[in-house]
Amino acid sequence: MADDSNNIQQGVINQQGAIGSYAAIGDSFTEGVGDPGPDGTFVGWADRFAVLLADQLPDPAHGNFRYANLAVRGRLLDQIVEEQVPRAKELAPDLVSFCAGGNDIIRPGTDPDDVAERFERAVADLTRSVGTVMVTTGFDTRNVPVLRHLRGKIATYTAHVRSIADRYDCPVLDLWSLRSVQDRRAWDDDRLHLSPEGHTRVALRAAQVLGLEAPADPDQEWPPQAQRGTLEVRRDDIHWAREYLVPWIGRRLRGESSGDHVEAKRPDLLPL
Repeated sequence: MADDSNNIQQGVINQQGAIGSYAAIGDSFTEGVGDPGPDGTFVGWADRFAVLLADQLPDPAHGNFRYANLAVRGRLLDQIVEEQVPRAKELAPDLVSFCAGGNDIIRPGTDPDDVAERFERAVADLTRSVGTVMVTTGFDTRNVPVLRHLRGKIATYTAHVRSIADRYDCPVLDLWSLRSVQDRRAWDDDRLHLSPEGHTRVALRAAQVLGLEAPADPDQEWPPQAQRGTLEVRRDDIHWAREYLVPWIGRRLRGESSGDHVEAKRPDLLPL
């Protein structure tokens, strides 16, 4: 009887247009790299966003909210389409967030137009099977040292993603316009992934995109910070190159990925 009541309540939630289930697909950004949790897994913006979604439901339905995170670090677009999109279609949640293509774009020689064509085919497939597909743009990387020189390529792909969203009536988590992540404190020490505060800002923006009441402004000003000297900046650059850049280049040369032997942290739609 309890299970029947839950099913009835879930049906009422969906009929009223509320989001009772959510699945996140993508790469390290959606897995939450840069935002470590106490149990050794990553938290990240999607986990934080799921909590905000659950909090918007009425108290009797709050416990029925279900969430899956299928994202795995290092995944390229075609891998996400092959491994995660079919599972998201099988789960058929009310909402899917789809962020993919970033790892393709930062690779030398890739064409953002070609990546966008493959991204669109996946969006078309997803929209036929799930309630709503929220797509995610790239960040404006003008102030991100390791990605600054790719800004034009990322901007081209972002423009494609927005056009695809228009064609398929998808809400857009627009990270390019999120000014607060231009601050270096929004980024992890590796300069490729967000910090816990950066992930929090993205979760708040995602809530705004869906018209939910966010508990804080994602673009609120950061606290004042002392100016760093040239020597300190240079030391940080040397440390970053030794600890992050050199290992990253080594993995590329060996054909390895940070996601090798990593599985989705939350492959099923489960209550929070």
